Amino acid sequence: MQTRVRTLIALVLALVLALTSLSAITERVREPGVTDTEIRIGNVMPYSGSLQVFGAIGKAEAAYFEMINERGGINGRKVRFISYDDKSDPSTALDLTRSLIEKDDVLLMFGSFGTPGNFAVRTYLNERQVPQLFVASGDDHLSDPSLFPWTMGWQPSIREEGRIYANYIQAFYPGKRIVALWQNDHFGRELFKGLEDGLGDVARMIRVDIAYDIADEHLDTHVSILKRSGAEIFVFAGAPANAAKVVRVAADLNWHPVFILNHMASSIATAQPADNALSAITAAFLKDANDPAWKDEQASKDWQAFVEKYSRAGGKDDNAAVFGYAAAETLAQVLKQCGNDLSRENVMKQAAALQDYQGSMLLPGIKISTGPGNFRPIKHLRLIQFDGRTWQPIGDVLETAFSNAQK
Repeated sequence: MQTRVRTLIALVLALVLALTSLSAITERVREPGVTDTEIRIGNVMPYSGSLQVFGAIGKAEAAYFEMINERGGINGRKVRFISYDDKSDPSTALDLTRSLIEKDDVLLMFGSFGTPGNFAVRTYLNERQVPQLFVASGDDHLSDPSLFPWTMGWQPSIREEGRIYANYIQAFYPGKRIVALWQNDHFGRELFKGLEDGLGDVARMIRVDIAYDIADEHLDTHVSILKRSGAEIFVFAGAPANAAKVVRVAADLNWHPVFILNHMASSIATAQPADNALSAITAAFLKDANDPAWKDEQASKDWQAFVEKYSRAGGKDDNAAVFGYAAAETLAQVLKQCGNDLSRENVMKQAAALQDYQGSMLLPGIKISTGPGNFRPIKHLRLIQFDGRTWQPIGDVLETAFSNAQK
């Protein structure tokens, strides 16, 4: 009898231990933001304010996850994308991010826009070991796993983009005079600094540079001043709408320099009027969704169907919307790789284990690879030139303009 009792007690203890272990495993895999049916993702975007044009990134991301959910979700779970308007204010970004973590109970932060806002929340998220994935900023300091192992960038370096333009100018237009009009914020300063760094000793060929506020109503005056310098090369770093205005103003002034436009301002819709932008150059990593060069590709057809069905995602020629779509596609790949282990640790592990991932909207030859010490997923750019109808590639895919530039 005593033997049976001891056996029964042993079985009960074994069952309790097994259930406790199973519960521990479940808790480890299902951190905040994850249930049997849902994954909650947090995000902040400038849906209003001076940079609201980039709110199209968040709108496209929301629409992408809506599409994914209609197709059954990711590994059987629907994605709940919770995105708030921070008006491009860093203190607001921090308050909203705290709320997303502490009240909305999200698993991770994804794709929040802007360098100042991402800097503002970085320490908070890293202290709590919450992934800050694929931030919408090209600042090199947002891709440093040695200091911030829970923060990962996505796009190429802004400063590297500036260096590549410098390299192009030196190769194709040596000795030509240069002017620059750059947005007076972190983005504009970084790109212009990269241009200066890349030009090195010949930076003196930058005859005039003007920093302007994004809401500046005097772009025509600035362009007139730049024209009087007699420059042959015009480098622009700023928002798409202002790029379009600058191109038009230059045409009205009968000034036809070689335009170099930053990537986010260089859609075919921007490169108008065509007779003044036939030589427009940019360094790109994403396809221009309005480019007829891609119209017969399945990825382009999928994009057209996407924006037609989800009209809030943005326009067919909206570079910001393409950016959001491609970034969301990358996050979906990471979550697929996580399988049923959606711990925050595994999310970061899988984000750092992308190998030659080819997103549908990346230009040919540009792939995404990451590693434990490599938190810059997209490290390549491609110089392209507008011919009045489509973007034509110039040379090979570029990792960096100079061998000693940061990889």
